[in-house]
Amino acid sequence: MHSTNYYNSLITVAEDCKVSHGTIPKESPEKLTVANYHFQLINQNPLALESDDIIFNTHVLRKDITTSEIAAERSTFFSKGQACLRTSPLTKTYGWGIYFDEKGRVKLVDSASEEYFQLIEDKTIKKIPAMRSSKK
Repeated sequence: MHSTNYYNSLITVAEDCKVSHGTIPKESPEKLTVANYHFQLINQNPLALESDDIIFNTHVLRKDITTSEIAAERSTFFSKGQACLRTSPLTKTYGWGIYFDEKGRVKLVDSASEEYFQLIEDKTIKKIPAMRSSKK
């Protein structure tokens, strides 16, 4: 089974991110976006969920998968590699860093916050750059 989890790490904001601080994604009345789901799941459950949980729960919510199908779907979903949170719109577009503790649990960190700069300076935390939104 493949995993997207990191440990003692910080996904830093994308080099080409156009905002200078963490911004809450606007919600569309028609349909929630991946950014909305990621923000809700991480912000409402800081240091409670792993990356795999965030990515899979986003998949479940977007595809309207029923409760009875979840266990089988999770096994199928992670039987092949999935994009990690480096590709999250939160790190690419909305100015959020994503911190992973020693157990792989995640929380959002505003890129303009003192906490973000402390994590950047912390030599025990691995820094992983978010994917760019545009090709170089």
